Amino acid sequence: MNKLRLYPVLVALLTLSWTLPAVAVSPEALKNGIPSLAPMLQQVTPAVVSIRVTKTASSSNDFSINGQQLPEELRRYFENLPGLNGDANGQSPYARGAGSGVIIDADAGYVITNHHVVDGASEILVQLSDNRNFTAKLLGTDASTDVALLEIEATALVDIKFADISTVQVGDYVVAIGNPFGIGQTATAGIVSALGRAGLNNANYEDFIQTDAAINLGNSGGALIDMEGRLIGMNTAIISGNGGSNGIGFAVPGDMLSAVVAHLQRDGEVRRGMLGVSIADVTPDVIAALNIDVDFGAVVTSIVPDSAAELAGVQISDVIVEIDGESLRDSRELRNTVGLKRQGQEVELVLYREGKKMTLNARIGGPEGQAAVTERQPALSAAEFRGAQLQNITPDAAAAIEAGVQIVAVAPQSPAAVAGLQEGDVIVEVNRNAVTTTTEFNAALAGAGRLTALTVVRDGQRLLLFVS
Repeated sequence: MNKLRLYPVLVALLTLSWTLPAVAVSPEALKNGIPSLAPMLQQVTPAVVSIRVTKTASSSNDFSINGQQLPEELRRYFENLPGLNGDANGQSPYARGAGSGVIIDADAGYVITNHHVVDGASEILVQLSDNRNFTAKLLGTDASTDVALLEIEATALVDIKFADISTVQVGDYVVAIGNPFGIGQTATAGIVSALGRAGLNNANYEDFIQTDAAINLGNSGGALIDMEGRLIGMNTAIISGNGGSNGIGFAVPGDMLSAVVAHLQRDGEVRRGMLGVSIADVTPDVIAALNIDVDFGAVVTSIVPDSAAELAGVQISDVIVEIDGESLRDSRELRNTVGLKRQGQEVELVLYREGKKMTLNARIGGPEGQAAVTERQPALSAAEFRGAQLQNITPDAAAAIEAGVQIVAVAPQSPAAVAGLQEGDVIVEVNRNAVTTTTEFNAALAGAGRLTALTVVRDGQRLLLFVS
């Protein structure tokens, strides 16, 4: 059985039955009485382009497209495709790749595509649906969202307008347009399989639309559109065992695209805003441990000194549920939202603290001096206490530090060390109840539920750790 791999490729297709959903179909969308996507596609396809890139390379006979190795079983079909073979000696100074793009502003000549399509390119060529070719200028790129912005100088362009992503639902029919395997523009259809997918690459900002439409090599950067021809996403990746479609494809949603493009237009890069907190999801166990009344949002587990969060008055154990009127389902949404805010921008935070709803105003900061920034803090396991020695704080020491139970030693490579507990840490609360002695600590720990919330003081700063 082939091991599943994630290919940063895209586009979608799934055979669309002529028994389309029960939606209003205009007379011009009917062909011989059968619903047809042709009228809509005729308006939209001119806005989808093919992209060819040239990259300096020591060898181009590695059977790769956009840096992705072509599966062995497919190579024989592409032996003569330019860019996949070298010269007689198997050597070439260039490697070529194929991808797709979408015109989002006809007047300005703006084209979006994937970062991985143009990364490292020495030349980017954009081919329109009418076969006109233009050399593109790279205005900016963002690897964390896999988005790049190009500019071409051309007339008579057609663009695609962004859809309201808040109206997109699982089950909506979608069409993907792109350039699979470099064979030319192709339109395919499917449905929205899921929204808000993440975890494909934990280092990146993710909020993917999942589709069952077929996605293949070379479709990266193509359009995922709704039945009205509006752009709901840019196809980006698939999960596949052989590089071909497996019915699990992903697209960057339109709202993230438009936010990233605004940064790239202005700065040529995304200068991500920072709130200066570490966060965790609000799970049933966290709700029980902290005795909170909300089941969504992100719980604050630590705060960076002098950060935007600290200056705004955010405290550990706060549950942030909203930013600028936008509800937050989990820590990922908080991270994505803050990361696309401008540095220096004023935002309104809605949060819960000890059962009370509060509103705070914060000025989004930058990365300077912020070692920890809106990143998920995973729950820890019970075994992570092992290897740590605890003792009561002496009265003399208590005058200098907070009252609690102090960790005096942590065995190297022990579960406690792996968990991040350090010598000198002071545990001051268990499930938000103060503890001042090891006896109180043990009693509180014995009475805890599946997840225990520990408040730890380190170097004068409070951290919140969850131990299951």
